[in-house]
Amino acid sequence: MNYVVKQGDTISKVALAFQIRPFDLLLNNPTILNEKSYLRPGLILKIPPFQTNEHDPFHLETEYGPSDLEKDVLKLENLGVKVGECGRSVMGKSLYQFEIGTGEKEVFYSGGWHANEAHTSKFLIHFLFTLAEANKKKKRLYNYSVSQLLKEVTLTVVPMVNPDGIELVEQGIYEEHPYYKMINEINKGQKRFEHWSSNIRGVDLNHQWPAGWEIEAKESPQKPWSRHYSGIAPLTEPEAIAVYELTMQKEFAYVLAFHSQGQVIYWGYRGYEPPESEQMVEKLSLASSYTPIHTADSDGGYKDWFILEKGRPGFTIEVGNGMNPLPNDAFAEIWSNNILLALEGLIL
Repeated sequence: MNYVVKQGDTISKVALAFQIRPFDLLLNNPTILNEKSYLRPGLILKIPPFQTNEHDPFHLETEYGPSDLEKDVLKLENLGVKVGECGRSVMGKSLYQFEIGTGEKEVFYSGGWHANEAHTSKFLIHFLFTLAEANKKKKRLYNYSVSQLLKEVTLTVVPMVNPDGIELVEQGIYEEHPYYKMINEINKGQKRFEHWSSNIRGVDLNHQWPAGWEIEAKESPQKPWSRHYSGIAPLTEPEAIAVYELTMQKEFAYVLAFHSQGQVIYWGYRGYEPPESEQMVEKLSLASSYTPIHTADSDGGYKDWFILEKGRPGFTIEVGNGMNPLPNDAFAEIWSNNILLALEGLIL
């Protein structure tokens, strides 16, 4: 049978959908060079009849992108998770905002800030599913009483701040893409995007924040780039503006921003962090085995701005270890070392 590639597809996603191995897809489609090749929307693939019995219910073997998030929205809503939008990306993709719990204390988790860090989005969505299912069944998770937790806390999650960039890293560029010319110029004509962490306009969304922005901008690229370009001013990009407005509307007691990689937790910013931050990060470290580090010696980040603006604790969790984008099988370590951290994060 034949299959027409859709937006957001990758070799591993197509293989999983048809219960075949990526290797079988390559064998039957000689124009695909290897398992890392991009699949252009509209490409026709031959799907072999061979099937495998191996199937992971949460697609741990695959990437996770905007099209996958779209499929999970209704499922989460059916589990009692509130779903909304805090804004739209440059290309008009929804920046989904999820809310679970009814407690007075408000906590914020975010991920998918950088285009080559989609594992953080997958982790947060998987965490939401796990939390919502446990709450529905009145089930404990690793000795945490989820139902009780969610009576005391309201958790807001924006799992994918940079959907345009994530899709670029996972599917590449093609002539029909609305930013084809600009991206080619930024990437100097190269057709691989594993190194790309910016949004689709070449602005680093975690360098956009008015907390030492001028210092960071001076030391970073001076024009749109695949990473580290701070923009012409703070908060110029719609994705950053959306998170800014959400944060200003809410009264978050503290925030956890998930990035990759390094297996560390940054918890300070130039001495502006409140004194309780150190005790809080020790709890997160014990729950995850990740190393607490006071500062990354950088400016302009969301966590930095939150600490400076709100005077409340903020943490950057660097999940996984290796080079971004981390391979699909890295998710096992990310989940096992961060599920307890995410639960502990609700009771700091």
